[in-house]
Amino acid sequence: MKKFLNTQLLEKNKGHAAETVNERADVAILMCTYNGAAYLREQLESFESQSLRSWTLYVSDDSSTDETRSILNEYQRRWGERKLLMFEGPCQGFAKNFVSLLKRPEVQARYYAFSDQDDVWFSDKLERSVRHLDATAEHTPALYCSRTRLINANGSIIGFSPLFSRPPSFRNALVQSLAGANTMLVNDAARDLLMGVPGDATVVAHDWLTYLIVTACGGTAVYDAEPTLDYRQHGGNLIGANASFTDRITRIRKMLSGRFVEWNDANLHILSVIESQMTLMNKKTLSDYKNARNLGPWGRMRGIHVAGLYRQTFEGNASLVLAACLGRL
Repeated sequence: MKKFLNTQLLEKNKGHAAETVNERADVAILMCTYNGAAYLREQLESFESQSLRSWTLYVSDDSSTDETRSILNEYQRRWGERKLLMFEGPCQGFAKNFVSLLKRPEVQARYYAFSDQDDVWFSDKLERSVRHLDATAEHTPALYCSRTRLINANGSIIGFSPLFSRPPSFRNALVQSLAGANTMLVNDAARDLLMGVPGDATVVAHDWLTYLIVTACGGTAVYDAEPTLDYRQHGGNLIGANASFTDRITRIRKMLSGRFVEWNDANLHILSVIESQMTLMNKKTLSDYKNARNLGPWGRMRGIHVAGLYRQTFEGNASLVLAACLGRL
């Protein structure tokens, strides 16, 4: 198969990447694509409509076989090669693709926004996200995320993602992913933490991983109850919004089947790598949780209570207690 980037284009991108480093673009939009031609144009148009104009789009494509690459090439010609840079993805799943893109030395900015290929951003998404994090000191890892408005394949509004009211924290992040990566903006300090994730690590989901690492290391996490984008729900979604009753029942079944144990094992392995950067309080919370996982039913329930772990909803906490009872932590 013909390489997506020929040698000449790679050389051009290297030169433009060096200029981007010097200019320090305000926001790097990170998009991973795979056969996303059906909705890609609408998403790209929503980038062009952003009220915050200082952004650069970086795309990592996992060997798409539809018109995705042609569309990206079209927009690169339209916007210029300094506004849209493209790379070959690792073809190891969406989470690994995002992490690999985030680690690319060509990608440099004050802030980094994760993007899906099939959503539609509100025109103030980037401006509002940056505004929430601008007050955070540059050396403090910071994460912004939000609720989403749900649309179907045709673009009709069908609802909203769950509304959460409890504060973001490491005690929540250990047992729950707060919001979708498609809503997230992180600063350079948070990106530095994510750069420490081993290349061979199992990444359950890059949104959960980001929330987990930022809060573990004493960073700031902001959850915005107002949606920032239309999250498209269709047959090709790798991960849906989990907004309906059926979705939540399915999620609970996965938890109780043993998948939650596998997810936690993967997350805890990554936390062990960055533990030296965690706060003392969070190290204690992590230790309490790890110890609780090896105890009997009552010990596990007491352990999650001592660690102060919580999920955002009543049914979520009920499922956490049930998982503790059944040894599915």
